[in-house]
Amino acid sequence: MHLHVSTLTQKGQTTIPADIRHELGLQAGDKIEFEIFEGQVTLKKMQPIDYEYHRALSTNLSEWSSPEDDETFDKL
Repeated sequence: MHLHVSTLTQKGQTTIPADIRHELGLQAGDKIEFEIFEGQVTLKKMQPIDYEYHRALSTNLSEWSSPEDDETFDKL
Protein backbone atom coordinates (compact mmCIF):
# COMPACT_ATOMS: atom_id res chain seq x y z
CA MET A 1 0.00 0.00 0.00
CA HIS A 2 1.33 3.42 -0.97
CA LEU A 3 0.40 6.68 0.67
CA HIS A 4 -0.71 9.36 -1.78
CA VAL A 5 -1.10 12.95 -0.60
CA SER A 6 -2.82 15.87 -2.29
CA THR A 7 -3.50 19.41 -1.09
CA LEU A 8 -6.98 20.90 -0.88
CA THR A 9 -7.37 24.39 -2.37
CA GLN A 10 -9.51 27.19 -0.93
CA LYS A 11 -12.21 26.22 -3.44
CA GLY A 12 -12.27 22.62 -2.15
CA GLN A 13 -10.44 21.25 -5.19
CA THR A 14 -7.60 18.78 -5.28
CA THR A 15 -5.56 16.84 -7.81
CA ILE A 16 -5.90 13.07 -7.91
CA PRO A 17 -2.33 11.74 -7.98
CA ALA A 18 -1.21 10.31 -11.33
CA ASP A 19 -0.70 6.79 -9.92
CA ILE A 20 -4.31 6.70 -8.74
CA ARG A 21 -5.66 8.12 -12.02
CA HIS A 22 -3.72 5.46 -13.89
CA GLU A 23 -4.87 2.63 -11.59
CA LEU A 24 -8.53 3.66 -11.96
CA GLY A 25 -8.25 4.45 -15.66
CA LEU A 26 -9.43 8.02 -15.06
CA GLN A 27 -9.47 10.48 -17.94
CA ALA A 28 -10.51 14.14 -18.15
CA GLY A 29 -14.29 14.38 -18.09
CA ASP A 30 -14.85 11.07 -16.24
CA LYS A 31 -17.36 11.05 -13.39
CA ILE A 32 -16.05 9.94 -10.02
CA GLU A 33 -18.02 8.83 -7.01
CA PHE A 34 -17.22 9.57 -3.37
CA GLU A 35 -18.72 7.32 -0.74
CA ILE A 36 -18.43 8.08 2.98
CA PHE A 37 -18.67 5.22 5.46
CA GLU A 38 -17.62 5.37 9.10
CA GLY A 39 -15.39 8.39 8.59
CA GLN A 40 -13.61 6.94 5.55
CA VAL A 41 -13.99 8.12 1.95
CA THR A 42 -13.85 5.78 -1.02
CA LEU A 43 -13.30 7.17 -4.51
CA LYS A 44 -14.19 5.19 -7.60
CA LYS A 45 -14.71 5.80 -11.29
CA MET A 46 -18.39 5.84 -12.19
CA GLN A 47 -19.39 3.84 -15.18
CA PRO A 48 -21.74 5.72 -17.55
CA ILE A 49 -24.61 3.36 -16.75
CA ASP A 50 -24.08 3.97 -12.98
CA TYR A 51 -24.30 7.72 -13.49
CA GLU A 52 -27.42 7.58 -15.64
CA TYR A 53 -29.07 5.09 -13.27
CA HIS A 54 -28.30 7.24 -10.25
CA ARG A 55 -29.53 10.36 -12.01
CA ALA A 56 -32.79 8.67 -12.99
CA LEU A 57 -33.37 7.33 -9.49
CA SER A 58 -32.59 10.59 -7.74
CA THR A 59 -35.28 12.43 -9.70
CA ASN A 60 -37.85 9.66 -9.18
CA LEU A 61 -37.23 8.97 -5.50
CA SER A 62 -37.16 12.54 -4.20
CA GLU A 63 -40.42 11.94 -2.33
CA TRP A 64 -38.41 9.77 0.11
CA SER A 65 -35.65 12.25 0.83
CA SER A 66 -36.72 13.76 4.13
CA PRO A 67 -34.77 13.69 7.41
CA GLU A 68 -37.44 11.32 8.78
CA ASP A 69 -36.92 8.93 5.86
CA ASP A 70 -33.15 9.07 6.32
CA GLU A 71 -33.55 8.18 10.00
CA THR A 72 -35.82 5.25 9.15
CA PHE A 73 -33.60 3.94 6.34
CA ASP A 74 -30.49 4.19 8.56
CA LYS A 75 -32.07 1.62 10.86
CA LEU A 76 -32.56 -0.97 8.10
